[in-house]
Amino acid sequence: MKPAFSVVVFTTVAGAAQGLVATLALASLAGLPLSPGFLGSSLLVAIVMLLVGLGASFGHLGRPERAWRAAMMWRTSWLSREVIVLPAFIALVALWWWMLRQGPVAAWLPLAALLLAALLWYCTAMIYACLRFIQEWAQPLTPVNFALIGLSSGLVLASALAAFANEQALLSVSGPAALVLTLAAGAARLLSLRRNAALVPRSTLQTATGIRAPKLVQKSMGMSAGAFNTREFFHGVSRAALRQVKWGFMLFAFVVPALLLLWALATPSPMAFALALVAQTPGLIAERWFFFAQARHPQNLYYQVVS
Repeated sequence: MKPAFSVVVFTTVAGAAQGLVATLALASLAGLPLSPGFLGSSLLVAIVMLLVGLGASFGHLGRPERAWRAAMMWRTSWLSREVIVLPAFIALVALWWWMLRQGPVAAWLPLAALLLAALLWYCTAMIYACLRFIQEWAQPLTPVNFALIGLSSGLVLASALAAFANEQALLSVSGPAALVLTLAAGAARLLSLRRNAALVPRSTLQTATGIRAPKLVQKSMGMSAGAFNTREFFHGVSRAALRQVKWGFMLFAFVVPALLLLWALATPSPMAFALALVAQTPGLIAERWFFFAQARHPQNLYYQVVS
């Protein structure tokens, strides 16, 4: 598939914001002493990130003014459910931030934020996991990876913010948790990569063209110029480049941040957490790009393979 940069940005930025909100919600429910100023500013960071992700998602629409119609199929469409849950999540986080400025916050607010964050991860992941004809996505590890990567990036961000704000109560928990979740996210992503590498395509050139001849060789794509199918369903990158992106994101999204987090835990320096965040960000963008690029749409057998 051809990765849409707007969707790559949306899923990466919004996922990290969900992880940040989930971290703050768990800390609040656990009774960790968080200063109202730090909690409010962190929630504001999450709101801005969610709005940036929401704005980026509009770049994938042909007619953005009709985006509201996407919510009409909520009974059957995971995309419609995501369209409903995302604004609800943003509104709830904004309400939490506003209530924090008014005084004590009811316990149901962080709990509801935690549940909506989990629901949003699931809705976003199921948009792709429900597509049975794309084998790379149709697997239980797809929602697991969305959630673990979001939690990992959110915990790294929360730890960096806590380190610079000297919120030691949160940092003493979020720092080790960020390391554990980063390693867990890397392990789960590696499992999905190994599973996808062993896939046997269900479609063949015969099923793609409807021609049942035992020996079938494609000589032409059937057109003299490019079309929507040839532009939007294939990334046009070589296999060697894909391998480089794969090992690059495994290194920068998981291995390097884990090493930097080990350093940060050994020597409590805000700079170490900041470096972990800086290293992880391009790795996560590359990971999400690869997630879309690796998916092999069956139509490419007809439109993209030329002998």
